[in-house]
Amino acid sequence: MQTPFFVPSILKTISKELYKRDAQAIIVGGSVRDYYLNLSIKDYDVEVYGLSTMEELEQILSSFGSVNLVGKSFGVLKFKYEGDEYDFSFPRTESKTGLGHKDFDVIVDGSLNYHVAFKRRDFTINAMAYHVEKEQFIDPFNGLDDLKNKTLKHIDDKTFVEDPLRVYRAVQFCARFDFSLADKTFDLCKKMVANKELDSLAKERVYEEFKKLLLKSPQPSLGFELMRKLGILNYFPELQAIIGIRQSPKWHPEGDVWVHTMMSLDVMVSLLGEDKKDNLVLMFATLCHDLGKATTTTIDEDGNIRAIGHESASLSLSESFLNRLTNESELVERILPLVEHHLKPSQFFSAKSKDKAIRRLATKVNIKELITLAKADFLGRTTDEAKLGVYHAGEWLHDKSQKLNVEIKPLENLLQGKDLIKLGFKPSPLFKKILDDVYDLQLSGSIRTHKDAISYVKISNYKNSP
Repeated sequence: MQTPFFVPSILKTISKELYKRDAQAIIVGGSVRDYYLNLSIKDYDVEVYGLSTMEELEQILSSFGSVNLVGKSFGVLKFKYEGDEYDFSFPRTESKTGLGHKDFDVIVDGSLNYHVAFKRRDFTINAMAYHVEKEQFIDPFNGLDDLKNKTLKHIDDKTFVEDPLRVYRAVQFCARFDFSLADKTFDLCKKMVANKELDSLAKERVYEEFKKLLLKSPQPSLGFELMRKLGILNYFPELQAIIGIRQSPKWHPEGDVWVHTMMSLDVMVSLLGEDKKDNLVLMFATLCHDLGKATTTTIDEDGNIRAIGHESASLSLSESFLNRLTNESELVERILPLVEHHLKPSQFFSAKSKDKAIRRLATKVNIKELITLAKADFLGRTTDEAKLGVYHAGEWLHDKSQKLNVEIKPLENLLQGKDLIKLGFKPSPLFKKILDDVYDLQLSGSIRTHKDAISYVKISNYKNSP
């Protein structure tokens, strides 16, 4: 039996005040959808019907908490109460006036009825609402039936196409909720892609949909497969290029690079932690880790398939792909080393690499994150070893890097420039050589303490020393 729809007490209080003025508070959108999906409700958006002006709504809300007017021109007020934030809005209609995502005429009208106002929404499951005062659900487009049938269906052909971002929203909703895209909606989305209507989208908006797909989907592969079917991958040639690229059946019996990448993405979901930024790095690294196979794969006369050097080749392709999505350079800089070194855990395990190699690897990449990526890569296939669900190379490198204290970050330099000055050296290019020599000895394990570092410099015959 479904629990009653929970409404925060402050919204009930505001609703009663509005009702006294012949106005109505209607909770709309994702919170009602998530209620029926038995998901936790994180945001409440409230549309207010029956008031004449936004100023009147602002006055009412201000008597209960603080109001941010940043979205007032679009008919939206942000209301804060005891640390929680709620969006209050007037019903509105929108009409496209140009190609950009800001090129809309927005008409705010508190006298609109539900059916007209909800028609501007994208999908039927997002057009369900809850009348706070009457404690009744509103479902003008049968969204609940679509939700029960696990079908994502658009509301109106004309209003839907006015915002091409809805194609990406369709992708991430289908992946997040394991829904099928209704045939007419699929055809409409595919037509929008073919007509290049997605060209006008700002990359920041597309990036937000990618983030939702990667971070909120139990199976992101469902979304990327839908992208492939809709033709969206034409916007991302680096991804498009790995479709059909053959792999050695010995190491990849599951199929081509695209199939392997999709399997690895789904595995990675189960390996993620709590930090969203870290998770996004790992998901993008997984998506990008084999892009270089599109340009390096060869098949010899005996039918042997190899992709020698694909790790390095993946770097420029990953950078191109990521820069098309985001300006977050720090994020990209974290992803690229993971892509470049994703084979190292398995290679080091096979070679039983020495401590120095592991310490040096830590200067190039976060080993803990690298192991996680390599594990997703290893398990994202159908070999007998992968089916066991254990990645021995990762466990080995994890233990070794922990013992060497380099799992998260490289060794800190035991010797600093100020130490050389204390020893009587004058700042010069020689500083760098001495510091590099000492750090190299740290990596080999020959120098372990600050005292060792000082002693080494004292007994070494560096030119230009005092």
